[in-house]
Amino acid sequence: MSDRIPMTRNGYDKIRAELDRLDNEEMPKIVERIATARAEGDLSENAEYHGARESQGLLQAKINILKDKLARASIVDTSALPKDEVAFGATVVVRDLDFGDEETFILVGAGEEDYDAGKINVTSPLAQGLVGKKVGEKAAIEVPAGTNNFEVLAIRYEEF
Repeated sequence: MSDRIPMTRNGYDKIRAELDRLDNEEMPKIVERIATARAEGDLSENAEYHGARESQGLLQAKINILKDKLARASIVDTSALPKDEVAFGATVVVRDLDFGDEETFILVGAGEEDYDAGKINVTSPLAQGLVGKKVGEKAAIEVPAGTNNFEVLAIRYEEF
């Protein structure tokens, strides 16, 4: 996977901080647990040792995923993007044409997603269906549950 991952500087810094915490705080704790369990003797029946090794593997996998995200990060300068259409960093107010209710989405990069707060990844199918739309335009977006039909009501850009 060599696809670039768009993100803001804040998103990049958030992932970097999480990676540092895992590498410098969590991993040493697990290494210490392994050493303590190993000192107890017979490893074949040592549940603490096997549990710590499994935790180490899971943590290393998470660290690898974060390192990959950072390696493929593309910091986006939102000030250079068009302000009259939906793009990375936009806050988009849409009307669901099937149900009549309004929804607000903020198109963010990796590490900044918060679906409860309406922050969706710009690479998600929903966000990609809105990218490039202007106020008044409609979007039919294919999602696993069917098709969502939206009308763009407003587009705002705020600093991250």
